Amino acid sequence: METIKEIVITASPMNRRALRLACAGALMLLAQFAPQFAHAQYSWIDDKGSRVFSDRPPPPGTPANRILKTPRRPGADDNALALAVASPAPLDAPKQPGLADREADYRKRQSQRQEDEKKAQAEAAHKADLQQMCADTRQAEAQLASGVRISQMSADGERSYMSDEERARRLARTRESLAQCR
Repeated sequence: METIKEIVITASPMNRRALRLACAGALMLLAQFAPQFAHAQYSWIDDKGSRVFSDRPPPPGTPANRILKTPRRPGADDNALALAVASPAPLDAPKQPGLADREADYRKRQSQRQEDEKKAQAEAAHKADLQQMCADTRQAEAQLASGVRISQMSADGERSYMSDEERARRLARTRESLAQCR
């Protein structure tokens, strides 16, 4: 069997060029897939606080927050690998919320936000109504305090004028209502 060196020496100059191009292409192809064949690299902080680099996973019992780097595998989740390498959580530790729990919390916050918006809109509408009522009451107070004769229509359609006693009573009630507006 001939080695590559012997093939290159015995080949013609034209074939040498083609052979070099083929070798360069093979090297480029190999370089493209090299990361998949490289050794796995792990990095974590040990108990002494030193950063450790290794091609082996950290020892069991290493907390997940101390694992700095794990190798990437196609289709694998880095967090899942780090959790698999780390020791299982103690039974008394709080459980991390799952997707369903986070979704339920999100929906709860969303419904709370909608309720708060409804309350704010109702409060704004109430405030606007109160302001309008106060403006109407101020206008009625000005009319009653002006001294101009005020007429009223009775149920049978006849016009009658307000007496001074009636005007004083209505002015007192109007001023009581205005006390809430301030």
